[in-house]
Amino acid sequence: MAPQRPAGSPLDKAGLGVKFLGISVLSGILVAGMALPAVGALGLTAKDSAESLGNLPDDFKRPPLSQASYIYDSKGNEIAKVFDRDRTVLTKDQMAPIMRQAQVDIEDNRFFEHGAVDVKGILRAISKNAESGSASQGASTLTQQYVKNVNVEQAGDDTAAVQEAQRKTLGRKIQELKYAIKLEQILSKDDILTNYLNITFYGHQAYGIEAASNRYFSKSAKDLTIPEAAMLAGLVQNPTAYDPILHPKAAQTRRDTVINKLLEYKHITPQQAKDALATPLGIKYKEPLNGCITAQSGMGFFCDYVRHVVKLDPVFGKTAADRQKLWSQGGLKIATTIDPDKQSAAYSAVTKRVYPTDEVSAAMTMVKPGTGEILAMAQTRPYGLDAKQHQTVLNLNVDLAMGGGSGFQPGSTFKPILAAAALENGTPITQSYPAPQKIDYPTISTCNGKWVNVKGDQVENESKSEIGPFAMNEAMAKSVNTYFVQMAQDIGLCPMKQMINKVGIKNLANGSPILEVPSSVLGTLEVSPLKMAGVYATFAARGLHCDPIAISSVTSAEGKKLEVPKANCEQVMQQTTADGVNTLLKTVTEKGTAANLKLDGREFAGKTGTTDHRNAAWFDGYTPDLATVVWLGGPTGNVSMRDISIGGHYRDQVYGADGPGPIWDDAMNDVLDGTPRSTFTLVDIPAPTPTPDPNASPTDTPQPPPSGNAGGLIGGGFTFPPGLIGGGNGGNGGTTPTGKPTKPGHH
Repeated sequence: MAPQRPAGSPLDKAGLGVKFLGISVLSGILVAGMALPAVGALGLTAKDSAESLGNLPDDFKRPPLSQASYIYDSKGNEIAKVFDRDRTVLTKDQMAPIMRQAQVDIEDNRFFEHGAVDVKGILRAISKNAESGSASQGASTLTQQYVKNVNVEQAGDDTAAVQEAQRKTLGRKIQELKYAIKLEQILSKDDILTNYLNITFYGHQAYGIEAASNRYFSKSAKDLTIPEAAMLAGLVQNPTAYDPILHPKAAQTRRDTVINKLLEYKHITPQQAKDALATPLGIKYKEPLNGCITAQSGMGFFCDYVRHVVKLDPVFGKTAADRQKLWSQGGLKIATTIDPDKQSAAYSAVTKRVYPTDEVSAAMTMVKPGTGEILAMAQTRPYGLDAKQHQTVLNLNVDLAMGGGSGFQPGSTFKPILAAAALENGTPITQSYPAPQKIDYPTISTCNGKWVNVKGDQVENESKSEIGPFAMNEAMAKSVNTYFVQMAQDIGLCPMKQMINKVGIKNLANGSPILEVPSSVLGTLEVSPLKMAGVYATFAARGLHCDPIAISSVTSAEGKKLEVPKANCEQVMQQTTADGVNTLLKTVTEKGTAANLKLDGREFAGKTGTTDHRNAAWFDGYTPDLATVVWLGGPTGNVSMRDISIGGHYRDQVYGADGPGPIWDDAMNDVLDGTPRSTFTLVDIPAPTPTPDPNASPTDTPQPPPSGNAGGLIGGGFTFPPGLIGGGNGGNGGTTPTGKPTKPGHH
């Protein structure tokens, strides 16, 4: 093993001398030719010499710094602050002058006197390092440090790129010197200092002086005092060693060094220095809060949906890389459609009746008819990554591509889409079908042929006593399965598929195409609550479909208004068709499966739905001004809601009317209280003429059904179990999306 030389030996000093001599020679050449402000003494001008350096990349003139974006609700309240880098870019006037001066005095006190390279600083560094026997004294100017920081910023989160940007090689040093020299020909010293203060890292995820001021002192950079500015200025050299949270004594010592420098260079008075030195650090640390996890009132899921919109919608960039760059670059001010009052009501409803600890969860979306604006998006379990706290980042309201799952079978809430297709294609609203209790699935035409029941599969109504004939109004109120299968046979599956597309469902929640199978009319195609809210908002708007939108405006970091996704509102069915559907669904809430729900005496319409095995239950309801959909079930779709406790109450089995229905009722009564009472445009549905019974005695007279129990309802707002009343509520009846038969639907 080679013998070790003692530190500080003449040979070491000689080596350091050679090393720094080489750097000084290189720097001297560049300086003599290009950098000194007073190079006129050498017979050269800075302008002449700078022309030989080539063009400076635009990012060095005004770097596109990654900074925080802010998401706001419809009333301007902040929902969340999201960032790859916690940074807010300031102008010179938004920074306290003492902060600017402190940074210069501790890092490069001759910054306003020398050029891009400080020859005196280099010579001083060579001398100091030779004396100490180490390379502890640097000679980079603030401009050179700024150039290095830009290179690091451009590397982003790529560890290898960051390391490359920080490598201390001769080639990189030359490049940094060239860029620094050119930069000083283009920008003023004040501009360079401003950029430097915006780009520099101050520890604890704080990039730039504004984030640092908020992090350590909970105030803006414009309000910093002398001791506060000194502490922050001292951090830059080594944010870890001078961390005021972990190493307060080291931080205070470093702060005091900066204060003394300010005094030495006569930028503060002796009294100011004395007072500052006597002041405690006074840290008021504010934890960095990043992302949708910080949103209140359950808005984390909506916040996450907004993030997906920006990253996926082509309006924000032609390519995925363009959109990711926009999001990562940040500085966006995103105004959204979410109504804080409606969101609060929705969140309260889904968390009051269903607990995060329950096996099942509830999800609710509110959409404004005629505009597509998403006004609320809530679910039971909190947004987050801690499974032990029952948190999740799976957004149960939306499709897979937008942060959700594979969706849920909507059950009988899909039947109105078939009714709309039938009415639009000329079927009268008084249409009657035999609708026996059980039938074989018939052969049904499709867009490209026909579906044939080769296995003899059957569909049945839930109640054994549910035997037709039924007219459309009664069939919808009781949710008669065989009636709607016969309707599908009559008009074909193609008009049904086309209507599904028209009202906003272009594909299943998992991205798969819509299948033309008989069970689709009974609600076996898996969709999301948001898509169903869009469907029912279309009915409420008399056939005007608007794509659900979450963003009302976006302002870039430069203050430019960006284009945002449009609702693309389009009349997708005749108004009279939608009026007919609204009339049918109003009957559901008055005399049918949802008659237990009450909305402050105002008109509303809707449809219940429950799937096979009670894996999901829905209520999709609306007024002319607001469409609200509530889903209840296992987040992964595999929890049977039989013999189950939900929200602290035991249920032998769950239906659309008594599970999601009351959740809908709570939220809607809350948000509509005190608002104008809108009414539907209804169509006249003649009452069916009773068919005389040839065996009846002359004195017999038909008796009307018992008042208040047309939908099989009892006191307290619950439905009778199947078998005591007629009606199936649609579920997995018929076939699965693959065409495999399953049991018929339920309430």
